[in-house]
Amino acid sequence: MEPVKEYTNGEVTIVWKPKTCIHSEKCWRGLPEVFKPKEKPWIDAEGASTNRIMDQVKKCPSGALSYYLNNEENNKEMSNIEVTVLENGPLMVSGGCEITYKDGSKEVKEKAAFCRCGHSANKPFCDGSHKNEGFQG
Repeated sequence: MEPVKEYTNGEVTIVWKPKTCIHSEKCWRGLPEVFKPKEKPWIDAEGASTNRIMDQVKKCPSGALSYYLNNEENNKEMSNIEVTVLENGPLMVSGGCEITYKDGSKEVKEKAAFCRCGHSANKPFCDGSHKNEGFQG
């Protein structure tokens, strides 16, 4: 099971799955008051308003970042599945999918970035290795 870290400001909890991250840099480039990759902890949930945090987290292409509102149950119905092949990059799935691992365990993800280059150290997920390998596809 993938490690998960959570950071909250009391209203919203940011969920980070480090092994799912493809290091697109969208988080910290879009909201550097919250996402500070050179600091530990690297997420400061007090750095911006809840709405700004939610808007930025939604831009995470891999689903490594997600959030839930602390006053609501985290029961998102997954629908409208969309699959996008990124040029020279991963296969992006959004809208929810259930992943069955080779050991039979299952996990539901709202977003996922699946490796297409074969070089990821975190298969079946992309870890950004395609950038260093010069993957074309």
